[in-house]
Amino acid sequence: MMDSNPFAVLSLIVAPAILTNATSVLISSTSTRLARAIDLSRMLSRDLEAVTDFTTPDHQQKLRELAAAGQRALLILRALRSFYLAVGCLAIAALLSLLGTVAVMTDFRHGVPATAILGLAAGCVAVTAIVYGLVMLLGDTRLAVTMQSERATRILAHVKRLGG
Repeated sequence: MMDSNPFAVLSLIVAPAILTNATSVLISSTSTRLARAIDLSRMLSRDLEAVTDFTTPDHQQKLRELAAAGQRALLILRALRSFYLAVGCLAIAALLSLLGTVAVMTDFRHGVPATAILGLAAGCVAVTAIVYGLVMLLGDTRLAVTMQSERATRILAHVKRLGG
């Protein structure tokens, strides 16, 4: 079966490698998102540290933004952890595919089913982790857009009050 098609073996090893590369790109962009969410949280905290009256609309808005920045950071952190899990599982899947290939080539047929099942399981966990991480990033995006929309609405109302 695999002896007649060398590309079958190659595809079993290359598929996890390509997914690993894609997940690494997600890790990089997600790390940047996390840094930006933390920077926003620090900036808002600094702005609010000296405030004694939190009843003004501006301070209330900044408090909501600070809470949202904290929620965003947690969502992004969950996504990042999930992507790291995916990279690890994809590496395991690639290794198991390689071991399964070696088992077939050396006629060690007893190891083939185990490596196939474990490799498939590792791949499934990886894909599930990627999807979970993406769902977390969607939640982060929703929060960011909601806060930006509130900020824009507040600024436009302020401009309108000033007669602009």
